Amino acid sequence: MTDTSKLIKQAEGLLTRLEQLLPRDAPPTDWNASIAFRWRKGNNRGSIEPVRHVHRISLKDLQGIDAQKELVEQNTRQFVEGLPANNVLLTGARGTGKSSLIKALLNKYSSRGLRLIEVDKQDLVDLPDIVDRIFQRPERFILYCDDLSFEADEPGFKALKVVLDGSIAAASENCVIYATSNRRHLMPEYMDENLGYRHVGEEIHPSETSEEKISLSERFGLWVSFYPFDQEDYLRIVAIWLEYFKVSGAHAEPVQRAALQWALQRGSRSGRVAWQFARDWAGRERMKAHSKRQK
Repeated sequence: MTDTSKLIKQAEGLLTRLEQLLPRDAPPTDWNASIAFRWRKGNNRGSIEPVRHVHRISLKDLQGIDAQKELVEQNTRQFVEGLPANNVLLTGARGTGKSSLIKALLNKYSSRGLRLIEVDKQDLVDLPDIVDRIFQRPERFILYCDDLSFEADEPGFKALKVVLDGSIAAASENCVIYATSNRRHLMPEYMDENLGYRHVGEEIHPSETSEEKISLSERFGLWVSFYPFDQEDYLRIVAIWLEYFKVSGAHAEPVQRAALQWALQRGSRSGRVAWQFARDWAGRERMKAHSKRQK
């Protein structure tokens, strides 16, 4: 074998190894596999993957948030019908049904073409790529971002602003962004930012830092606020969930006292806490009944 042949063979072997190291194209999305999807990154390539087991919650399961349900469902219905609709920011106390409301709407309107793609905060920089992949699809997509909170210099912060409003490219008509957050302005607010406010005549002008924070949340056309439940609402939701689990005596004093103690231990009265208490209480009651039958 000549020196030239050896060099060619070595080069071919090197190219083969390099090809193995290069990222491969992600497989095409199976849009018939689910009604919900996730954006996933690997080897510097993103893909839209179906969620095999979707949370099957319905709107009637969500109690104590009727006003919020009406607002978000109206917007979603407009979107599904191909009418103008807003991006939605759901903010407020934890466990009050923000994420569950979005999932319930997906379940209700999936038969009419509604689909959901969940995007993690660290992947928001890929939002333009996601929009490019779905803009020719016939379905209507909610791009779902859960529990958002940013620092001003995070890349996802600017990427989300661009997709919501401000890019030279128009947003796709078949997608909207629904985001949840415990913060109204999606970013921490600090006391020293108040020092940046200045007075011009009778007008108050906020600092650039505050303006930056407000500018992101203002790009959502619909703001929906969720609040902690009072004791009466909390106990009512506990009773509904106990009825769901077919447990009697939901309004009995021992049950209500235990439910309030459960909430006190967690520092919150919310639908999530009521659901967790009801599951625990129902499990205990069924175990007691099972033990009695075995005796």
